[in-house]
Amino acid sequence: MNKTEAEIYASLPKAAYVLHEDKLIKNLELIKRVKDEAGISIILALKGFSMWKMFPQVYDYLDGATASSLYEAKLIHEEMGCKAHTYCAAYTDYDFDELASISEHMVFNSVGQYLHFKKKLKSEYPNVSCGLRVNPGFSKVEVDMYNPTAPGSRLGIDASHLIDGLPEGIEGIHFHALCESSSYDLEETLAVFEQKFGHLLPHVKWVNMGGGHLMTRKGYDTDHLIKVLKNFKEKYNVNIILEPGSAIAWQTGDLVSNIIDIVENHGIKTIMTDVSFTAHMPDTLEMPYRPDIAGTTDEINDHRYRIGGTSCLSGDFMYEYNFDFEPRIGDQIIFRDMIHYTVVKTTMFNGVNHPDIYLLKKDGTLDCMRNFTYNDYKKRMN
Repeated sequence: MNKTEAEIYASLPKAAYVLHEDKLIKNLELIKRVKDEAGISIILALKGFSMWKMFPQVYDYLDGATASSLYEAKLIHEEMGCKAHTYCAAYTDYDFDELASISEHMVFNSVGQYLHFKKKLKSEYPNVSCGLRVNPGFSKVEVDMYNPTAPGSRLGIDASHLIDGLPEGIEGIHFHALCESSSYDLEETLAVFEQKFGHLLPHVKWVNMGGGHLMTRKGYDTDHLIKVLKNFKEKYNVNIILEPGSAIAWQTGDLVSNIIDIVENHGIKTIMTDVSFTAHMPDTLEMPYRPDIAGTTDEINDHRYRIGGTSCLSGDFMYEYNFDFEPRIGDQIIFRDMIHYTVVKTTMFNGVNHPDIYLLKKDGTLDCMRNFTYNDYKKRMN
């Protein structure tokens, strides 16, 4: 008899992230359909999902991965077996040679940086396809922290600096202006991008439209996305690259925690868990956003509790949730959709016990991909 999710989660010895293999594959199948029907390349953005034990499976559906640092590029090269599409906000002299040797594309954030490395690229890494990141100055993203096109942004080149064309040797253009956005947001962004940078498009081989294409979200119009991409590709005769972060692992797993205490102060009841928002779910405080919790309701009732993290940071909590049951010490609190971005941004602040990482396989068995111990914390300190 197949076990329920609750029964499977109950077997976990401590707090853990649990990636569901079947949900990941479902996302990858949808993304591959978009890729194939639009005739474009879609690559994994490691900043959103970097569980490298899953890289071979991801590579069965996608065309590689994008890196924002030497370490990400090395992980792609070692565990996916391919060279990276690399963009760094700024390249360092001491990392550049190793990074160039394992990169297929390299995108530069400024003309000055490209010119600084141009001679080396031409003589030592002639097979690297070079591009520039541009800033269209337009975005539908409302949170400034996640809006790379905000006025004064350090990311991307303003159109006024490329009026006379591209430097010799540049083969591509990259822009990134979306964040968990729709195909219609992309369509609006492309209109501005074409207006400002259209004069450059006849002179490039590829256009990288960055990430933020949340095509695996319920209600996303994938057919419209395919249409937009096909029309752009045919109009300019360029290869198109997308590098979604959230879409790969969207709604593919949870953070399972345990209630270790319940405290009350000034009439406010707080569930104390063995996980931390600041350490294990930092995007909930940065973005900020309110994570979904299994067994909660929007209707106010008598089972109303704040959720407290285990660190000593005063703000390590979420405001009240209404549960459809009476929570008790020893029960599990399950935070939904905690795989994309969340896992890669965790820290070991306060030395709190870090959740393990599990894969819930298609056959219903749990496979521990990573167990964190005291030594992981100790080695980070010295």
